[in-house]
Formats: sequence, C-alpha cells, structure tokens
Amino acid sequence: MKISTVSALTAGLWLFACGPNVNVQPPQTVDLAAEAVHLDGAGPPPGPEGACWAHDVIPAKFETVTDQTLVTPEVRDAGGNVTTPATYRTVSKAKMVQDRRDVWFQTPCPPDVTVDFVATLQRALLARGYYSLPLTGVMDAATTEAVRHYQADHGLDSAILSLGATKQLGLVTTALGDLK
Repeated sequence: MKISTVSALTAGLWLFACGPNVNVQPPQTVDLAAEAVHLDGAGPPPGPEGACWAHDVIPAKFETVTDQTLVTPEVRDAGGNVTTPATYRTVSKAKMVQDRRDVWFQTPCPPDVTVDFVATLQRALLARGYYSLPLTGVMDAATTEAVRHYQADHGLDSAILSLGATKQLGLVTTALGDLK
C-alpha cells in the first residue's frame, strides 16, 4: 500500500505539533554606542587582556533649522480687510546636534577575521538586508559599507566591525571573540 505525499506530510506535521513546546527567543539588540569609549588622551583604553581595540572618528551630526522671519507686516483697510498680505523670508541654518567624537571600541582580533569569518559576516548582513552581493569572504568596500549601515542603525556610525556587532549578529560568543 502506497502512502500519498499529502498523507505523509500531514502525519509529519501532526507529529511535529505533538513535540515539545520550544520557546525560541530572538537575539537581543544592543545599543552599540554604549560600547564606545571616549578618551581625553591617547588610547587604546585599558581593557581585558588579549582584547583588540579599534579607533574611529564619529562625524558631527547636523540638522537644518528653518525659520520664517517677518519682512513686512500685513496692511489692512479701515474695514479690517487685508489689502497687502504680510511677507516673510525663510532662513535656514545648520545646527550641530552632536559634536565630532573620537571613540574606541573592542573589535575582533585580526587572527580571528578569516575568510570563513568574513563570509559568515556577509551572510549575517545579507539575512538582515544590509548586504546584497555574493559571499566572497573578503572584507571589501561593499562589506565595510554594509557593516557601517548595520552599526549606524544600532548606534555606532563606523565601518570598522565592532565586537558588539559581531555578538549581536551571532558571530562570536565571548569578549575575546571565540568563534561559534
């Protein structure tokens, strides 16, 4: 007697539904800016033994502020009707909302950044919509730009891969960068 494909699929789904209830939690999203260290002097900061640090400059952030300035007031006749409308001038100015900052943050150590590691990084960025090219295992311009966009969306505007981002992407499990 042959079991149809539909019957087999239905039986498989039924058995799956009877399995243990597994509660899968999504990975934690961390504000990568919290991992940045701001120093008054030269770096890198003192840290765990064996840690690797990167230095980058976070650019200043500006926003455009637009104001309307009255040039001539409106003119009204004796009956209160507007005979000449008011005129205004639009003035736009750039306002700095965050000054330029030098930051230090932990990064995977160079021996850990292998071709396989970079390919896995590219795969993780691809899965999240930050990378769209073939997986090459090369830390090229497209990969570093994807890293910048990913990290900027999580609080750290840098193209240098941070250890915090690698943890968040599921690429490392410890502070020293042991690969999964």
